[in-house]
Formats: sequence, structure tokens, C-alpha cells
Amino acid sequence: MSWFYLLKNLRRRKSRREDFLLTGGPRYVAVIMDGNGRWAERRQLPAIAGHREGAKALKRTIRAARKAGVRELSVYAFSTENWRRPKTEVDALMEMFSELIKKEVPELHEQQVRVRFIGRRAELPAGVRGQIDWAESLTGANCAMSLYVAFNYGGRAEIADAARTAAAYGFTGGEPEFAKFLYAPEMHDPELLIRTSGEQRISNFLLWQCAYSELYFSDKLWPDFGLDDLAAAFDEFNFRSRRFGAR
Repeated sequence: MSWFYLLKNLRRRKSRREDFLLTGGPRYVAVIMDGNGRWAERRQLPAIAGHREGAKALKRTIRAARKAGVRELSVYAFSTENWRRPKTEVDALMEMFSELIKKEVPELHEQQVRVRFIGRRAELPAGVRGQIDWAESLTGANCAMSLYVAFNYGGRAEIADAARTAAAYGFTGGEPEFAKFLYAPEMHDPELLIRTSGEQRISNFLLWQCAYSELYFSDKLWPDFGLDDLAAAFDEFNFRSRRFGAR
């Protein structure tokens, strides 16, 4: 193949990718951002280096999702089980998380992205809780896209907390009414759940909300997840038939 035809083919593929992101895909997307630690380990770097690269991948994904017309993006940042990791890693994560909120939220605000955090906040350091409150207050009226960050989050914990609150109110309703007691009752059920790093499980993420989500698993470690990978996930979603139990 001549260089002329190779270049022409590359341009055609790039055009298809960009056109696809502009023409659409799922509106409500959730991502389990897995593989930061392995990315760092393979490079003989501390785990926090992988988490920082993962933050860059999240920033790329937010921009691409907004361009593609995604209305809600929900990401798994820190689970209730992640407290079991080495204390040095957890402490570094909390410091990085607070730093990223301060640095990145103003830019998200300029892009009219609403930032919302879900999870058990009482167990977080006071400084992190303050940053979370500030970010939600600053971006609360934005409407271009909603970014849900699951931090100190567990799907079972959310359902248990919702059941406890519902019982206190004497709840006797059905599923739609019960959903009003979840951490973010305004959140739509994700149409597509993406998980990176080759693992094929949902790891206690949005158990209630993902009952009928399409699942897409990528072998890429999260820091390496890019625009082509997001387009491939959206492409796969658009070829699936969603029947919700019907024929």
C-alpha cells in the first residue's frame, strides 16, 4: 500500500471517529475506572502516580463525553472497600482528590458541568468534605452535563442507607418511590456501564441503577483509555438491542 493510500485511510478513520462522537451514543454513562495501580506497577512507580494518570484520563473522558452529547457521566473514584488499601496510598488519594477538586472544578464550571458526589461523606476527612460541598455549590445550577463522582461509595451501602431512611419515613411504596431515597434520586439509570483493565464484574457499583445497563469491558488500563476506546464502547452500545425483558 502506498503512503498516499495509507494516509488517506488514516484520515478516513479519524473522520469516522470524530463524526461518531458528534452524532451520539448513550446519554447516560457510568465508568469503573480500573487499572491505575497496575499501570503504575508495570512502570515501577508508586500507586499514586497511576492515580494521577487516571485523573488525566478522566479529564479526557469528560471532554469527549460532553462533546458526544452525554447528559450524565458517573464515575467510580473510591469505594467503601478501598479503605483496606495501604494507609499511605489512601492518605495520598485523599490529598490528591482534594487537590483535583480545587484545580479542576472551576474549569468544569466554565464548561457548565454540574458536579455531584455520591457516597458516605461522614467518613471522609473534614477537608475533603468541605471541598465537596464547595464544588457542588459552585456548579449546582449548571446544565450542560452532570458528573456524578462516587467517592466512599458502595452499591450495597447505598441501598442499605436508602432502606434505613425509607423505614424512618414509614415507606410502603414500590420501586419508583424507593429510588427517591437513593443518594442521587435525580440520576438516570446508566444506559452503558464501561469497565477498564480487563476485569469483568461491576464491583458493587450502582447496583440499583445498573439493573438493565449494557456492560462493556475494555482490556485497557484506565490511564491508557482514550478517545478511540470511548468511541469503540459507544459503537458497541449502538449495535445492541435493549429489550428490558421484552421480546
